[in-house]
Amino acid sequence: MKALEIRELTAEELSAKLIDLKAELFNLRFQHAINQLENPMRIKAVKRDIARVMTVIRESEIAGSVKQ
Repeated sequence: MKALEIRELTAEELSAKLIDLKAELFNLRFQHAINQLENPMRIKAVKRDIARVMTVIRESEIAGSVKQ
């Protein structure tokens, strides 16, 4: 996912996306542990997507507190 795509999502959609990505990361780690993971680079991509979503969430929190 691109950062621009993430920034267009609402707060509820961001939360749902974060939950989905964390579940996907869990499943990828499980597959890696039992040697059934086809693309190990997917783990890195999912981690980066999680970081992007968390960054956008935090930016919106900061922007909301500054506009008082």
